[in-house]
Amino acid sequence: MSHIPESCDLQSYCFELPEELIAQQPGQSREASRLMVLERASGHRRIVPFADIGAFLPPGALLVANNSRVLPARMFGHKPTGGRVEFLLLTPLPLLAAKEPDADGFSSAQAEGLLRSAKKPKPGERIEFSDDFHLVVEARGDFGKSQVTLHWRDDLAAHFMRQGHLPLPPYIRRPDTDSDRERYQTVYSRKDKLGSAAAPTAGLHFSTKLKAELAEAGFAWAELTLYVGYGTFSPVRVRDIREHTMHCEYIEISEATAAAIRDAKVQGRPVVAVGTTSARALEGAFAQSGRIAAFTGWTDIFMRPGYEFKVVERLLTNFHLPGSSLIMLVSALAGREAVQDAYRHAVQERMRFFSYGDAMLVL
Repeated sequence: MSHIPESCDLQSYCFELPEELIAQQPGQSREASRLMVLERASGHRRIVPFADIGAFLPPGALLVANNSRVLPARMFGHKPTGGRVEFLLLTPLPLLAAKEPDADGFSSAQAEGLLRSAKKPKPGERIEFSDDFHLVVEARGDFGKSQVTLHWRDDLAAHFMRQGHLPLPPYIRRPDTDSDRERYQTVYSRKDKLGSAAAPTAGLHFSTKLKAELAEAGFAWAELTLYVGYGTFSPVRVRDIREHTMHCEYIEISEATAAAIRDAKVQGRPVVAVGTTSARALEGAFAQSGRIAAFTGWTDIFMRPGYEFKVVERLLTNFHLPGSSLIMLVSALAGREAVQDAYRHAVQERMRFFSYGDAMLVL
């Protein structure tokens, strides 16, 4: 095997993580989590209450957050034979191109999803969820993905809201509960942006009160939408990360948000991405157009060490999976060795990891 540079070697992004540090439940309150503040210039780091974040943000900073809302996208149905089937919708709900209802009042749309059952459903097989909602398997793909046609009466989102379960990450080893319906959404998620298969988790730490306090302290706030795909949990499966194929996600950036970012740049106020999804949206949109502008479309951008950020200057993020594309993104901004040191320190300090865990602010 040819030599792989350390910055491109998957092993360089792995670390030992005791399983008990993987947060299985949200904290007592949103802002009660802990925050590691990492200063890139000095390498200095400290751990503070998340509620104190305003004391560490640069004056006048613009926070850019992802306002997408998680769809209860996991459904349980059955085959005509009675066999139980689990289905997870992967296509963002707003992108489903519905065909006109047929004579029986059923609309239909092509979609991608994950299917799980004791015996793999075959193409042509029908999966029933209710009298007014079923799907037909069209083709099976890699890693459990399937192409399906959804068939429903009335409003499709309502079927998911009524019957669906929140698609908690695979490392949360428990069923979803009623409390997750509130805590696995950001307080600023918009109902008209319903369709993510996972939460933009750095935003889960903001309460309405804390958000208002930051506004009063002079910090600006702008929003964009990235419909988080389940691919965010896909492991990097190649030793040389340059060979990794990144998943695609759909972005919507309004002219108002683009203008707010342009103004901040002109005025010398730092742009802080609230979460890796916001960073991915901002950098992915810039990569498509070469400028800070309104954008609607897909991105498959892969940010790893060597990438030069064009829009994002600071980053608020949770702690990520070993060897994941997300820890590579953070390493692209903060430096691989600094991130590895920070993660080792987080383990020593018994910080909580992943979606319901603690956060890190890269300055």
